[in-house]
Amino acid sequence: MHGPVGGLHGPAADPRHAAFEAAAIGLAVLSEDGAQILEANPALCALLGHAPGALSGKPASDLVGGGRIADGIHPWLHAGGGSVEVRVRRSGAGGTVLVVEAVDADEAARSEENRQDLAAAGLGEWRWEQATGRLVLSRRAAQILGHPPGDSATWDILRAGLSAGEPERLQAVVRDAMARDGAYRFETRLTREADGREVVLAVRGRPVHAADGRRTGMVGVVQDVTTRVEARDGLVARDQRLRVATTVARLGIFEWHMLEDHAIWENERMFEIFGHAPEDGTIGKSEFLRDTLHPDDRASVRLAISQALRDDAILHTTGRIRRRSDGAWRTIDLAGRFERDAPNRLPRRLIGLVADVTDQRLAEERQALLIRELHHRVKNTLATVQAIVGSTARTASSIDSFYEAFVGRIKSLAHTHSVLTEATWQTADLRTLLLSELRPYAEAQTREGEAGEGDGALDGRITLDGPDTALPSEIAVPIGMAIHELTTNAAKYGALSNRRGRISVAWTILSGGSAGMLHFAWRESGGPPVEPPRRQGFGSRLLQRVLTTQVQAEVETLYAQDGFALTMLAPLPVRNPGLDPPG
Repeated sequence: MHGPVGGLHGPAADPRHAAFEAAAIGLAVLSEDGAQILEANPALCALLGHAPGALSGKPASDLVGGGRIADGIHPWLHAGGGSVEVRVRRSGAGGTVLVVEAVDADEAARSEENRQDLAAAGLGEWRWEQATGRLVLSRRAAQILGHPPGDSATWDILRAGLSAGEPERLQAVVRDAMARDGAYRFETRLTREADGREVVLAVRGRPVHAADGRRTGMVGVVQDVTTRVEARDGLVARDQRLRVATTVARLGIFEWHMLEDHAIWENERMFEIFGHAPEDGTIGKSEFLRDTLHPDDRASVRLAISQALRDDAILHTTGRIRRRSDGAWRTIDLAGRFERDAPNRLPRRLIGLVADVTDQRLAEERQALLIRELHHRVKNTLATVQAIVGSTARTASSIDSFYEAFVGRIKSLAHTHSVLTEATWQTADLRTLLLSELRPYAEAQTREGEAGEGDGALDGRITLDGPDTALPSEIAVPIGMAIHELTTNAAKYGALSNRRGRISVAWTILSGGSAGMLHFAWRESGGPPVEPPRRQGFGSRLLQRVLTTQVQAEVETLYAQDGFALTMLAPLPVRNPGLDPPG
């Protein structure tokens, strides 16, 4: 009995039939019209889950679930359900003999369409044969590398386009992968020989082996990632610029992930502001509001967060935090924007900045205090000038005497203000005020071996004895004016009106009051005989009224015949620490 195709289906002794039955791959003989399976060998039956001979006589369409059988890789039905990926090719006269073999999942997934998709994604395939050293490029790989497809490219040609040191680095990567018999990947820059254009390549590869396990070469893909790398480098550069800017501005950067209540602190400044070491970690919203934020500020911060969420607006709030490292309270400004996955969806995170504005707020408060203090002092100064003008005019006997007295008093007032401004309007040194008025009347400059001018020394005609005393600004001006009047009076009528007169000024700080009591004693001797004044001039009124009203001093004057004397006991006011210069 002869089979329908070249005697294949013949007697059992037919060697061709024996080979058909014993073949390790699936074989099937179809009718001339391809509609029926005349015979299927045991290998094909086993591949499809059927008993030997079970497929003979069945419609060919049963193998594929309907329709005609086509060449190539396709799923065929399995007897147990599901399908089997097989490669089909035709043989024999009229193509009635089918050769069917199983394929693995990778090969089953590969198709010409896949190759087109690989090319569209910028992936080109390559193969390197170890025995010959040939590097075979697909059309896409050749286009990426700037070479004709096939085996025109060699390693020597490619390495010429790499920068110094790159060939050795890449060879080390490949050698390591070969030693592990594993895959590898790397990125590198290549200047293409064809057009001189520099491209960034992402290369992946793995070794391939023969049936006996012997390594025969490598296969892989190459991709042009120039655009992606340039975009990545641009983002890195922008991120670096942002970090530099925030570092210079001393701003902390953070992210708060709302669902997890977890914060990420992006730079060291955040840790500095909150006084955390890196091992302390960060804090979420709950801990921030409960433990770190000042209790008086929690309500306003919560309200600001709620409003920003409701209005989809930028969050901006201020509060005081307790710094963990030293427990100090610091004032911070916080600004941020909530990010949403989509409109009308709940936000998932807050990205923001934090600034420690403690010093700035203190400076602003101090500036406001200084401005108020300046207004107060200017007002008092103008009132003093007005009093000087009126009283000098009433006591002057001529225009010249008015001018002389008025200018002297204004100069004294100006000098006292100069001493104050040198100390940032805080204090004026009592010894400095005395020296500025009395030094012109000293008989000689400081002699060699005596205390220097910086120590407040004068000659034996004038002696100053007292500790360093800083007069707060509110009493420095009237006391400075009083010293000027005492000096002027002594020069006109008292101890400084001749060459024999002496002046002794002594002062000390006694206990009492809020900040101590200033005891000040002015004594003249050796001048003309003293007589009590017949009328009270401006100087007398200033000594009696200004010192008592502005300084709250107890003043006693003595017009002894051997010399005028004045003693004053004045409370020192408490200094306002808010006016101190920032330390």
